[in-house]
Amino acid sequence: MLTGEIRSQVDNVWNSFWSGGIANPLEVIEQITYLLFLRRLDELQTLEENKSAKSGKPMERHIFPMGNDSKGRSYQDVRWSRFKNTSPQEMYTIISEHVFPFLRELGGDGSTYSQQMQGARFTIPTPALLAKVVDLLDQIPMQDRDTKGDLYEYMLGKIASAGQNGQFRTPRHIIQLMVELAAPTPKDIICDPASGTCGFLVVAGEYVRQHHPELFFDERSREHFHHQMFHGYDFDNTMLRIGSMNMLLHGVENPSITYRDSLSQDYALEEEQFSLILANPPFAGSLDYDSTARDLLAVVKTKKTELLFLALFLKLLKPGGRAAVIVPDGVLFGSSKAHKDLRRLLVEEQKLDAVISLPSGAFKPYAGVSTAILVFTKTNSGGTDSVWFYNMLADGWSLDDKRQPLLEADKLGTRPKAPLTGDEHSKNNLPDVLARWQQRETDERNNPRTAQSFTVPKEEIAATGYDLSLNRYKEVVHEQIDHIPPAQLIAELKQLDNEIQVGLAELEGMLK
Repeated sequence: MLTGEIRSQVDNVWNSFWSGGIANPLEVIEQITYLLFLRRLDELQTLEENKSAKSGKPMERHIFPMGNDSKGRSYQDVRWSRFKNTSPQEMYTIISEHVFPFLRELGGDGSTYSQQMQGARFTIPTPALLAKVVDLLDQIPMQDRDTKGDLYEYMLGKIASAGQNGQFRTPRHIIQLMVELAAPTPKDIICDPASGTCGFLVVAGEYVRQHHPELFFDERSREHFHHQMFHGYDFDNTMLRIGSMNMLLHGVENPSITYRDSLSQDYALEEEQFSLILANPPFAGSLDYDSTARDLLAVVKTKKTELLFLALFLKLLKPGGRAAVIVPDGVLFGSSKAHKDLRRLLVEEQKLDAVISLPSGAFKPYAGVSTAILVFTKTNSGGTDSVWFYNMLADGWSLDDKRQPLLEADKLGTRPKAPLTGDEHSKNNLPDVLARWQQRETDERNNPRTAQSFTVPKEEIAATGYDLSLNRYKEVVHEQIDHIPPAQLIAELKQLDNEIQVGLAELEGMLK
């Protein structure tokens, strides 16, 4: 946990960036990321030096080589432990003229992080601000994975509160819910093809640490966790740097976080390479046919990114692999041939496990569109017996643009520290989702369609043209409408209105 003092220091540094002329929150995070990376390189070099001193053998590798750089300064001067003790002006000169060329040219420690650092730019405007940031970061106990991870998450949270860049941030509690539904194992190979800040991969890693601590006592399992388990793609180099550092600070040594336009023809698909996909892909509308991967168009002929990403997930998954992904509601009931074909594919040829309707304000203030979580398993041979539906009406946070917590911290999230009362459940459905998910093959099958969750047989779904909208199957007891909580009634009306708007847009597109 971060102390109030550290949070206050971060806030002060953040404000200093803004007053110093750096208004883009992504740029602030990027500059801090470079400095954190430099500190890591220095710690690795120190470990090598200590190992050499104890063994009496020469160092196996020099991250900071002996000798001088092209401008005549010793490479040892660009180490964190050296420049942090210099005056602000000298520190500024060292970092701008020597450290950043070193990062771009030498590639650091050979990891995925060093690959992302090769395009590093130094934009901190003043020596005073640089000294302030270095002093803050130097006080963080970097050997404490929880503290440094929490620090970075706290800073990333500022992206979400700073405006248009927040689209990169899926709410943490929604990510945690999806990871809990998927339940990653130490043997999984996990991919997020639209990784952004790597929130899904970070939470998946924390889940595995918590539920399978024994893996770190086995060399092969430990190697798999640090080098083969996590894969993320993005086509924004800034996000790659931030995502890579997020993984590093959460204790994953060398994930594969790489540049890729996941839907492009320019990159060969890693077909059937992954056992778990966790993602909230962008729903940017339409793509150019000419630049879209041909094998994705062979699955579903469309320009819509949300459908192409679903086709991509099916391509990337191994048989037996599973996915928990977010889609806009239009995917569930869109009337175009591409929409229907993809839904039929999920229901008839794969195993569609669940459709969890999210509150319409879950992604505010950035988007008000209704969304859902799809959970499915790739089988290539069917297997859908029935589909479990859950109507999530509240996630613990207000559904307006402010997204303020509705409960105390110990009552929020998927596994609150204290049990929820009925009234508190109406403000946070997440624990109930998990509890009912565990019962989806047993007690949940007996639920009436008036319940918050229920199952629908595959045959009934097929008869509706593979409509996966929860409201298509939900029954409302009209005489009990007075007893429905006002917040629930408003949420359901908003969801219905969203579905009508999406349907009208689909119809308008077909008429054109």
